[in-house]
Amino acid sequence: MDGNKRSDVKPGLLVNIIQKHHQRTGELTEGIVKSLLTNSPNHPHGIKVRLETGEVGRVQEILEDL
Repeated sequence: MDGNKRSDVKPGLLVNIIQKHHQRTGELTEGIVKSLLTNSPNHPHGIKVRLETGEVGRVQEILEDL
C-alpha cells in the first residue's frame, strides 16, 4: 500500500518515508508514525508524517498494518 491517502496512514503504523534531503537519492527511512502533518485527504507525493524518532517525511509505502 502506498501512502497517498490520509485515511490509510495512522499513528502506530510501520512505514517507509522519504525525507526532503533524500529526495534526489531516493533513500528511504523506516519508522513508526507518531503524527500526521498533511491535512488534505490525499497527496500525490505521499502524506507527510513525523516518525517517533522525530524525522519528517512523506510516506512512500506502508509496511505493516496494525
